[in-house]
Amino acid sequence: MGNFEVPELEYTRYSNRQLVAVPLAVLAVALLVLGGTFVMTGAPVPLGMDFAGGAQLTVQTTSSEAEIQDAFGVEPDSIQAVQAPDVDNQYTIQFAGVEDDDLIADLSNQAEANLEQDGDAAIVQSESTASASFAEQTQETALLGIAVAFVGMSVIAFLLFRTFVPSIAIVASAFSDIVIPLAFMSIADIPLSLGTVAALLMLIGYSVDSDILLNNHVLRRQGDFYESTHRAMRTGITMTVTSMMAMLVMGISASLFGVELLASVGIILFVGLAADLMNTYMLNVSLLRWYKFHGVRS
Repeated sequence: MGNFEVPELEYTRYSNRQLVAVPLAVLAVALLVLGGTFVMTGAPVPLGMDFAGGAQLTVQTTSSEAEIQDAFGVEPDSIQAVQAPDVDNQYTIQFAGVEDDDLIADLSNQAEANLEQDGDAAIVQSESTASASFAEQTQETALLGIAVAFVGMSVIAFLLFRTFVPSIAIVASAFSDIVIPLAFMSIADIPLSLGTVAALLMLIGYSVDSDILLNNHVLRRQGDFYESTHRAMRTGITMTVTSMMAMLVMGISASLFGVELLASVGIILFVGLAADLMNTYMLNVSLLRWYKFHGVRS
């Protein structure tokens, strides 16, 4: 990465309206996707067992994932191979919304009847459930955590710069950095779980980091606006692209080894960091340029 060169963008060729149009259009599409999913399903993104409740079976079987998928009267919401030392042919199978004890026992019987383990019946090693009320409480806690993190980030931005436009630019970029990956999760059918909520919280940190770096170079250091912007871009884009590559490798590796949660976290962070590049160096730059040349300082 030492030889990575960030191309110097000719911001003078584009008006503020042109720069802001692309990130706002992407944000609008993302909000439409989330709104449409909410109307159709009652939730803006698919909810995993952590937030929807349900049942989980841990099964020892040599049957394929396709055979596992077809083994039950209810379609599983998630089938994940267990990756652990000295553990082979073990899967966790989740069924969202399933809480009835009789139905869970029936699913366990179906696993033993329809799946195999080295020519014998599959072995159901454990059964677990999460009630809808517990899932709702977990959902509220996770939403509260995201809200507190977002509000805390907003307060820090206003305390650092003490002016409306630069601070609101950071908040707007962070908001878009969260909404776009959520829309991607809805399209890609990636369920919202405690793990993916952690990824969204990480995106708030990544977003604030790159936006504060840009604002600090433009507002607090000497030099022409465009020179300061490019100086911030050299550092910010290098850091973000490095993180994107790390997340991409993690996502691909986790997919190959069947670690579904890490694969989801990796792809969500990759998409969110890509959105952060767009929002920081188009949306944020356009607002900062308007503030520097046309805005009224407070």
